[in-house]
Amino acid sequence: MSGIGKPGGARGVGHGVETDQQPALFDRAHRLSTAGLLMLVTFVAFEAMAVATAMPTAVRELDGLAWYAWPFSAYLVSSVFGMVLGGDLGDRRGSRVALLTGVGIFAAGLLAGGIATEMSVFIAARALQGIGGGIISVSLYVVAGQAFDARLRPRLFGAFAAAWVLPALLGPVVAGLLTTHLTWRLVFLALLPLILLGLGLVLPAVRALPLPATSTAPPTTRRWWALLAGLGIGLLQYAGQRLDLLAVGLAVAGLIALVLGLRPLMPRGTVGMRPGLPAVIAGRGLLAGAFFGMDVLLPLALTELHGYSAAAAGVPLTAGALGWATASQLQGRNPRWSRVALLRAGFLLVAVGLVATVLVAVPGLGGWPAYLSWAVAGLGMGLGMPSLSVLLLDRSSDESRGADSASFQIADVTGSAVCIGVVGVLVAAAAAGTFSLSVAVLAGVVLLTAVALTGAVLAPRAGADRAVTADPAVRATTLSAS
Repeated sequence: MSGIGKPGGARGVGHGVETDQQPALFDRAHRLSTAGLLMLVTFVAFEAMAVATAMPTAVRELDGLAWYAWPFSAYLVSSVFGMVLGGDLGDRRGSRVALLTGVGIFAAGLLAGGIATEMSVFIAARALQGIGGGIISVSLYVVAGQAFDARLRPRLFGAFAAAWVLPALLGPVVAGLLTTHLTWRLVFLALLPLILLGLGLVLPAVRALPLPATSTAPPTTRRWWALLAGLGIGLLQYAGQRLDLLAVGLAVAGLIALVLGLRPLMPRGTVGMRPGLPAVIAGRGLLAGAFFGMDVLLPLALTELHGYSAAAAGVPLTAGALGWATASQLQGRNPRWSRVALLRAGFLLVAVGLVATVLVAVPGLGGWPAYLSWAVAGLGMGLGMPSLSVLLLDRSSDESRGADSASFQIADVTGSAVCIGVVGVLVAAAAAGTFSLSVAVLAGVVLLTAVALTGAVLAPRAGADRAVTADPAVRATTLSAS
């Protein structure tokens, strides 16, 4: 492969002349790629942040209140399939085809959701969005690995995190205004021209990237395993909402489906955090699970325990997003810092934020500590997530970058879903009167902090065996593909 994305060269997309100038995200060689990628991240993030605000009105208008959780679950389950499909397309056909496919499917889902007149159609539209979003998320990593010098990647991933700030701040507000004064359908339809604009910016740059010379991508049966894993996630989430005998059966079936589905999709040794690529991918799941498990529980705790309004209960989440973006920018401006040290610091900061958040469970204290504690947890995510992304690309060969990126994203979804499912069980038990919500919050903090501390202890494994995927033959032996 050419020198695109390799250390020591500053060859940009579409430019065949080497130069010793320090590369920058918005220099002539990278400006289109950077702008297009950031636009795609921003608009996908806006949809993710805004949809929760519009969902109650949407399902009520579609007479689907009993199916309220399913549009969320449909997106989550189908995104796992989209991630594997995106990895396969990137490795077999190149990042241009993958991005076109992902944006096309995502746009079709936005259109279908915006014009849906029945709940079943709306759920199917959310599934389409999940497939497209999964493909896009993986394609971003493939393009980052091909089009950007290794020195630029920390800054690029910092910019990706910063691209979530504006949606985190404005997404719920804009969605609320559109839903209240116009129609919830604009939350979906208004994004169509914007996301197509982002694609139009990035495609000229992506077109110059070389196509895969040889394909070491695993067989397409991975897609069926991804569907099975997604089904397992969905069953676990649904089981977490119930407290009856059926929930036990659903949970067992979901766990079996998840384990069987994930085994061919992950590098061998991921569960045990084997040094190298498996530890990087497992670290992504642990970090995402520890953070997003509490991210879901925190607004409920503030609302139910302290009587906060929906807007006030969302402020800590905004503080977390700002902390995330701040730390991402800090690590991006210091690319020489040890990624492993930053990853361990990230896990520890998330643990500190979780422990401090337990003060929310104290009835007489009020919920104000969450405004500070969740900003600390956000700082941890801002250090840890970009560092994991850099470590992933350092350990992925050009031929397997798509499959590795798919495994990376699937670990994120799986870790988040499992931890959110556990939190859901605690909340359901509190709602049934088994114990109080304060006890549920305390138990959730203990479990999630244990996840974060496990990641901190095992973080050095992510820095070992740097060249674990340098040889496609070696990569082939690390994947238990069927």
